[in-house]
Amino acid sequence: MSFQQGLSGLNAASKSLDVIGNNVANANTVGFKQSRAEFADVYANALNGSGTGSAGIGVKVADIQRQFTQGNITNTENPLDIAINGNGFFRLSNSGAITYSRNGQFQLDKAGYIVTSSGEHLTGYVADSNGALQTGALTDIKINSADLAPQASTKVSDVFNLDSRSAVLPIASFDPADPTTYTQVVPISVYDSQGNPHTLQSYLIKTAANTWDVRTTVDGGTTAVGSSQLTFDTNGLLTGTTTQTVTLAPPTVPAAQSITVDFASSTQFGSDYSLNSQVQDGYASGRLSSFSTAADGTIIGRYTNGQAKALAQVVLAKFANPNGLAALGNNQFAETSDAGVPVIGKAGTGGLGVLQSSATEDSNVDLTAELVNMITAQRYYQANAQTIKTQDQVLQTLVNLR
Repeated sequence: MSFQQGLSGLNAASKSLDVIGNNVANANTVGFKQSRAEFADVYANALNGSGTGSAGIGVKVADIQRQFTQGNITNTENPLDIAINGNGFFRLSNSGAITYSRNGQFQLDKAGYIVTSSGEHLTGYVADSNGALQTGALTDIKINSADLAPQASTKVSDVFNLDSRSAVLPIASFDPADPTTYTQVVPISVYDSQGNPHTLQSYLIKTAANTWDVRTTVDGGTTAVGSSQLTFDTNGLLTGTTTQTVTLAPPTVPAAQSITVDFASSTQFGSDYSLNSQVQDGYASGRLSSFSTAADGTIIGRYTNGQAKALAQVVLAKFANPNGLAALGNNQFAETSDAGVPVIGKAGTGGLGVLQSSATEDSNVDLTAELVNMITAQRYYQANAQTIKTQDQVLQTLVNLR
């Protein structure tokens, strides 16, 4: 008579309760993936096999498998929180030691690196001063908080409608200080190489039917730094030359600067003047005010001058067999031969999930299901204990025979 079956059942039930208890304990752990105990029956070895009449000698724990199903996404107030929606792991570095995690709770350390609560650095690609990602090699991601350099204006686009009913004015009498000598003025702010703002004022003077002269001054000056003529056809559409070159020179600006003013798409209809669009490509210097992570992992910095620039890009790693990863604690895993070689890529490509900024991935533990599993494991434990008790009673009966 053997107690082996009951004892193995008790051990299996105990192990199942351990797994369930760990799942319940981590129900609020960000990025945690629940585990499942898997069991297998046990038979005694024999040269001719176990045979059809063998009762077996119990059960064993075959494996404890993690369930890498997607957890719910919860929005947060921290722009450094990043959630993975789909497959993949964050790639972390601790002085060159690489680990992987689904926990996207990050913060900045004093040096500007994006790190976990235990100090590992998030890795990816960093961008140069122009915002171009350097995808040659993976490195620790560091947020560059330096001011964004200014950009001198080189292009201006003005789209307006001129009133064809306007009176013709003599160009010889043009005086920027006298509003009666021009029909309309169109101001726009531009920037020099140091980011200093300057005001270009384009004065529009109707000199003949369907013909307008454009005289441009800078910073309220009276000397034109650009001059051109606009001609419209009988339908009020612009024909011929549509651009004007404005030349700025020291001491007005630090260095000589040429700006092309484009009036394409402007019209001359019998309606009041209207400025429909105005764009220029320069800007002043700016300080980093905020940043966020795009779905493809690109970290976009936003500056006080209204500009945005790529600062870095988070990469993800995937494995052929994620269950083969070694759990290290602190929500991290280590690469093993069973997991396979990590495949690195940007989010949203090659089967990798997308990223969501200011969000975290919840644990995928279903508390209701785990509590039901706990009751089942408890009954399983009690039933195996009962088989041992019954075996003991039968053995006691045998011992008492006379």
